Order: sequence, then structure tokens, then C-alpha cells
Amino acid sequence: MRYKDTLIKIMKIKTLVYSLLLIGLVGLIGYRITKNNDTKGPKDKEKDKQPITVSGTIVHLQTFDNNLALSGSIEANEQVEIRSEVSGIVKNIYFQEGSNVAKGQVLFKVNDIELKAQLAQAKTKESLASENERRAKLLLQKEAISQEEYDVARADFKSAQAQSQLIQAQIEKTSVRAPFSGKIGLRSISPGTYVTPTLLVAKLVNSGQLKITFSIPEKYASQVKKNSIITFKVTGSNQSYSAKIYAIEPEVEIATRTLKVRALADNKDGKLLPGTFADVQLPLDIIKDAIVIPTEAIIPVQDGKKVFIANKGMAKEVMVETATRTDASILVLSGLKVGDTVLTSGVMSLKDEAPIVVKIK
Repeated sequence: MRYKDTLIKIMKIKTLVYSLLLIGLVGLIGYRITKNNDTKGPKDKEKDKQPITVSGTIVHLQTFDNNLALSGSIEANEQVEIRSEVSGIVKNIYFQEGSNVAKGQVLFKVNDIELKAQLAQAKTKESLASENERRAKLLLQKEAISQEEYDVARADFKSAQAQSQLIQAQIEKTSVRAPFSGKIGLRSISPGTYVTPTLLVAKLVNSGQLKITFSIPEKYASQVKKNSIITFKVTGSNQSYSAKIYAIEPEVEIATRTLKVRALADNKDGKLLPGTFADVQLPLDIIKDAIVIPTEAIIPVQDGKKVFIANKGMAKEVMVETATRTDASILVLSGLKVGDTVLTSGVMSLKDEAPIVVKIK
């Protein structure tokens, strides 16, 4: 009995000791947390309240030269693949690769010996048929033959005549001519090559004028006019060229929601090459009393675009609707008003209602 009482006393003492240790540990943790808050909290709060120095610009109305930057391709005004319409052996070649040729100039000649022999044979048959038709006509006048017999003789003559004309046309096709004046490219044939209508001999390009083809977003379709002047540059050159819009596609392409436009540019000096890309500047309507801000002020977000403005010493987040942009500025349609101070530096790290000090540019 005494042993049991002693054991109970020991258990009570252990429980009391553990409880005191637990209370002390909890108190120590609370003390450390309170101490940390007392030592670090004010500094952090002070740091958070430290104003950030940023640059800004004051919004005012101005005239905006609304130029749309686009990518386009340069094509020759006229270009064609030179092929032979008849099959045969190349007899002679009359052009130099990379040279200028005139419209109607013979480029190469396909051997026509067999065709000429066929023509001679056809001419003989045509002559005989012509004579038979003449005799039949005289006999018909004397009522020595029927109208039906004369018609057969005349049909034979017309058939023989058509055969001669067909062979003559084939002979003319053996002299392949330039359909227009221009520069001819590299050839794929030599004298003695057997050519067919499927064989590409060379390409002929008229690059005295060039077509600039580009597409614009459908929202600008109403602002594009025929005979408008565009400017463009090509890769590797700072020279600016001009072209005149001469054709506009009558419908918007459904897949891309764009409208295709084509302009014509002079290339008398031959500096521009077909097949290259063009950086096009398309002038749209000039906007007066427009709100224009630097492009670096814009922050893309999921729902659109936003900027920060200065509001009583703090940054204020404002959603904006924008339109055309240039390399340095962007047109704002809504969200800002005249007199607003738009922040232009450090905007990516700013938060709404952060304290700021603004340096006006």
C-alpha cells in the first residue's frame, strides 16, 4: 500500500515538472516572437514606407502621325517560267544567263527537221485535195456529180489544210521567245538537251517595277485607300523607298482576319530584288488631340494593358485601351486624361499604392 502511494506521488511530481517545462517553452517561444517583432518590425515597416524614385511624363494632347508598321514581301511585277511547248532536241541557245532580253527575242531553238518533213508531206496532201475539190466543183456545176460527192471532196481539202496549219504552228513553237522584256536567270539546258513541256529552262523576271504585298488587321481596313503612298525598307539597307497602293483585296481573309494589299514601286536602278522582305510603314488617318505615351509605360496583363500614374505621392494602377504604336510611343484610346502623370521607369516592380517620388521628364 505504501509502495502504491509512493508511485502515485512520483507520477504527480513528473506531471507537474512536465507541465512547468511546457509552460516555460511556450513562454520562451512567445518571448522570442515578440522580441523579433519589436526589433525587426519597425525597420521593415519603415523600409516598406520608403518612397521609390521613378520617372514620369505629364499627359497632354498632341497630333499623332498614325503609321502602321507591317511586314511585306517583294515580288517582280512580271515573272514567268520559260519552257518549251514542244518536245525535242535543243539546237541553239540565244541568250546569256543573267542578261536582259527584249520582248519577242528568240531565247532558244528546238530541232524542227522532223516537223518540216511532216509539213512538206501535209502540203502535198493539201495541194492534191485542193485540186480534187476544184475538179469536183466543176463537175457539180455540170451536174456530173451530186452535191454530197462535192461536199466530201471539199471536206478532204479543209482537213488537209488544217493539218498543214497545225504542223506549221508546231514549227513556230520550236522557236521559244521572251513574252516580255526583262532579265533572264540561270538556264538548265545546253545545246543537245532533250526538252519537254515539263522541263523548266529558265526564269524571266521584269523587275523594273516591283509589287509590295502585305496584310493589315481588319480594324484598319476602312483607312486604306487606293493610290495611297507607303514607305518601306529592306534588310541590310537604311534607304527608304516609296510605293503606291494599286490593289486591295475585296474581302478579309477569314483565317487571319487580315486584308491583303498590294503596292507598286519603281526599281529602275535594280537595287531591290524580288523575293526579299520589306518593312512597311502604312500611313493611316492623322489623329489630332490624341493622348500618346511612351511605350515603356505600358505593362501587358492578362486582361489587357495597364499603366501606373502618380496619385498623391503613391502609384495608382490604371487599365488602358491602346491602338497603334511606334518604336517610341503608343496611342491611348481610354483610361487616361490630360494632366495625369504617367510613370515610365521602374513600372514592372511597382505595386498599387506604393509610395513614390516622381521626376518629370
